[in-house]
Amino acid sequence: MTDHDSDAADRDGPRTGSVRGLVTAAESGAPPELRTAVAIRPDGVEGDRYRLGEGTFQLDGCAVTLVAAEALDAIREETGIDLADGRHRRNVVVEGFGAGMDDLLDATVAVGGALLRPTRRRPPCAHVEELAGADGLAAALAERGGLCCDVIEPGRVAVGDSVSVAEPDPRSAGAAIADRLRERSSDGDRRSGSHGE
Repeated sequence: MTDHDSDAADRDGPRTGSVRGLVTAAESGAPPELRTAVAIRPDGVEGDRYRLGEGTFQLDGCAVTLVAAEALDAIREETGIDLADGRHRRNVVVEGFGAGMDDLLDATVAVGGALLRPTRRRPPCAHVEELAGADGLAAALAERGGLCCDVIEPGRVAVGDSVSVAEPDPRSAGAAIADRLRERSSDGDRRSGSHGE
């Protein structure tokens, strides 16, 4: 493998991360509860308000929500608001994929023993800021409020569990296949050209 190939593999290789925190709230407005492990069921997180039908935004609810640890760290540095107590009200704090995690959208993501599919961003609202008692929180979370996920396969998730992309989103997977086919075609053209010399 050449240095160039090695660099490409580093860039394009599968990224992995870990679960830094887990949060549930039993009902709308209830204080967040930090957990060491949770069971993710087909319809959401065991013990969480949205699975129980108690969430404020039930019609727009998510089975599971992810937020980036990097986003929470940046908010603490920029604003002094420390959300380590779960006031962000997202279920799973994931470390290792950057503050926005948009690369995970529509991919199948292995989180501990569960498989999740992030489907859209989960922007913050004034209600989160009100419950957290932290002015400016909604604005601070604006572009990094986390992701809404469907449950593909239920399972147990614990703090410290690994997080990885089990299957890339279809667009990325298709682009990767197209790139490999172009490389093969290009290599074939070079080989056939050298035979003709």
